[in-house]
Amino acid sequence: MQMRSEALAILCPMHLLLDAQGYILQAGPTIAKVCQPEALVGKRFLDVFDLTRPRAIACFGDLQAAGAQKLHLKLRAAPHTALKGVLVHPSGDDSVIMINLSFGISIIDAVRDFELTNADFAATDLAIEMLYLVEAKTAAMSASYLLNMRLQGARIAAEEQAYTDTLTGLKNRRGLEVILSRLLKQNASFAVMQIDLDYFKAVNDTLGHAAGDFVLQTVAQNMVAETREQDVVARVGGDEFTVVLSEVNSEGVLRKIGQRIIERVEKPIDYQGHECRISASIGTVWIQPGEMPEISDILSDADVALYASKNAGRAMQTLYSPDLRKSSNLVGPQTERRQ
Repeated sequence: MQMRSEALAILCPMHLLLDAQGYILQAGPTIAKVCQPEALVGKRFLDVFDLTRPRAIACFGDLQAAGAQKLHLKLRAAPHTALKGVLVHPSGDDSVIMINLSFGISIIDAVRDFELTNADFAATDLAIEMLYLVEAKTAAMSASYLLNMRLQGARIAAEEQAYTDTLTGLKNRRGLEVILSRLLKQNASFAVMQIDLDYFKAVNDTLGHAAGDFVLQTVAQNMVAETREQDVVARVGGDEFTVVLSEVNSEGVLRKIGQRIIERVEKPIDYQGHECRISASIGTVWIQPGEMPEISDILSDADVALYASKNAGRAMQTLYSPDLRKSSNLVGPQTERRQ
């Protein structure tokens, strides 16, 4: 009997031996570990395990009379792990019943819940190989996920770089067109300010391109500071900037923002002890909900308003109106002079 117990523990670490009344006489080391801290020996089988199939078995007497049988059961105690089993009568009578259990598809949860290792399974149990396969698949999926995330991050970074002006960190012309296209699809109210720096060429000619780059970077920072969080500032040319103002509900907002930009740009910029003085001319187009112009038309109208500001004396903002294209005198009532 001692040899049989040791052999069963090695070959069937999830086995149970029951007597004719349904009490557990012997339990394999793995099922004993699963049911800790309870001691299985001496317990009634149906007090520890809930038999779910076959449904026709209502008591231990039915189970005893069933003969060789496949069983579906689960632990009555938490975490209520599902089990499968095979019932046999090793003595050929009803004096002893043997049930060999396995976890089936619950094995992954069982390994986690009960901290099982390969030593808790028979050496020939294919469950170990399945665990290795699951682990390998999980590792492969994790590696694939990380690779996809890196590729996606690289793609996003490449797209962002393609839409970004390298000198100032603002959106470039391509980025501007994407933003305008999105606003037009949303049928939103927004405004576009075309901004040209006055006297910037003099800075480049007298102090060099390094000074010009510094001035452009400073102006870019100042424009971001003078606009709202939901607005977008882009650099679309050498000394040309575009501001896209979303959710515009009044002409007064446009005038205030334009005036703030003009006043901020006019402040002298110190470069290595040299005072750089420039100003800003602005042409503004206000798109109302329901209007669906082409992007090229929006930018063209903004340019017309910008050159109206230039021709009227610079350092001012002009709001576009169709009359600006017809009039030979570009200084009109829509031109807002700096006070």
